[in-house]
Amino acid sequence: MNRGIPTIVANPAPAARPGNRVTCVRRAAGLNRCGGGQRPLGIPTIRDRVAQTTVKLVIEPVFEADLDPEAYGCRPKRSVLDVIRRVHQLLREGYTDVAGAGLSKCFDTIPHAELGQCVARRISDRQVLKVIKRWLKTPVEERDEIGKRWMTGGGKSRCSDPQGGVISPLLANLYVNRFLKYWRRTGKGKQPRSRSKIVNHAEAVMVLRCDRAARELEWTERTMERIGLTLNREKTKLVKARQERFDFLGYTFGPHRFKKDGHGYWGASPSRKSVARLRRKVREVLRPGEAGRGEEGRDRLNRVLAGWSSYFSHGTRLMAYRAVDNHVCERVRGFLRRRKKVSSRGTRQFSDQVVFGKLGVVRLRRIHLGPPPATA
Repeated sequence: MNRGIPTIVANPAPAARPGNRVTCVRRAAGLNRCGGGQRPLGIPTIRDRVAQTTVKLVIEPVFEADLDPEAYGCRPKRSVLDVIRRVHQLLREGYTDVAGAGLSKCFDTIPHAELGQCVARRISDRQVLKVIKRWLKTPVEERDEIGKRWMTGGGKSRCSDPQGGVISPLLANLYVNRFLKYWRRTGKGKQPRSRSKIVNHAEAVMVLRCDRAARELEWTERTMERIGLTLNREKTKLVKARQERFDFLGYTFGPHRFKKDGHGYWGASPSRKSVARLRRKVREVLRPGEAGRGEEGRDRLNRVLAGWSSYFSHGTRLMAYRAVDNHVCERVRGFLRRRKKVSSRGTRQFSDQVVFGKLGVVRLRRIHLGPPPATA
C-alpha cells in the first residue's frame, strides 16, 4: 500500500459486477452543444448503472480534492451557469483575447493505461481498480438504422471511456485534469506581462488572455497531443472580444450596447442559435396531434419554456425573452385557431392576455421583470 494514499474499499455485489455477458447498447443520439453533429452514446445496462453509481458515490469525493478549480463540467455543486459567470467575469477584468477549443472525440480517445494510472494514484483497492478497468473494456453493441447489430470494444480495446455511463464524466474529468495540472505547474497564468486564464467545461477548453492568445492555443494543442488528446479544428477559434462577439455554451459574449443611449458594456446574452432551437422546440410541441389536449399541451410547453429560462438566466436576456414570447404567442394562437376552426387571425379571441393569462402559458418577460404591480 502506498503511504499517504487513502485506500478505498468498495466491493460491488457479485450480481452487479460487469462481465462479458453484460453489454452496453450504443446508439447515435444527442447533439454536441459545442459544435453540432451527432455522437455515439454508450448506454450501460441497469445492473452496470447501479454498480457505477455505487462506486462513483464512494470515489468522487476523493478525486474532487485534486480537480482544478477552473474545471466545471459534471462536478457536484457546479453547473454550466458557473462557467458562464466565470467567463463573463474574466472579460470584464480585461481578458479579452480569447482562444476557444474543443477536444475531438475526447471520450473515444482517452487511453486506458494512462487513465488507469490517474485512478491508481488515489485509489489503491484492487477490486475497485479491476471493476473500473472492466467497465472501460465492456463490449458495446451497436445498431444501425435498419437494426443490424455488431460488437465493438471489449478486451482488445486500448482507448475510450464509453460516454453515457454514470462514471464516465468523472473519469474524463480526471484525465483532462492532467492537462490543467501541467498548466499550473508550468506557471501559466502567473506571468505578470501576459496574464492568462483557463476555463474548462467537459470537452470545451477556453483560454483568455490580455494579449496573444494564439500562442497559448498552440501550447495547448501540443500539450494535449502529448497525453493522447487532440483539438477539434472546427471548434477552435481565436477572437478579439473587444471588436467581435463569440458564442460559448449557448451564450453570446462580447460588446453589447444599451438601446436607449448607445452605452457600451461587456455582456452575455442568449445566442441566436439558442433562440432558434427553442423556436423549433415550440413548433414541435404545438404540432397538430402532438400537443395533446388542454392542460396537457400547456404543461408540456411550460416545461420547455421554464427549462430554457432557467438555463438562460444570466446576463442580458430581455430582448431574447421578448422574441420568444412573441413567437410563443403566435404559435399558440395559430394552434387554437386550427383546433377551434376560427377563420380570422384570432388576435382578439386569443390575445396576449388570454394566452399568458387565462390559458396559463409561461411568459418569460414576466419571469425576468417580475409580476406587474397590483392595481387598486
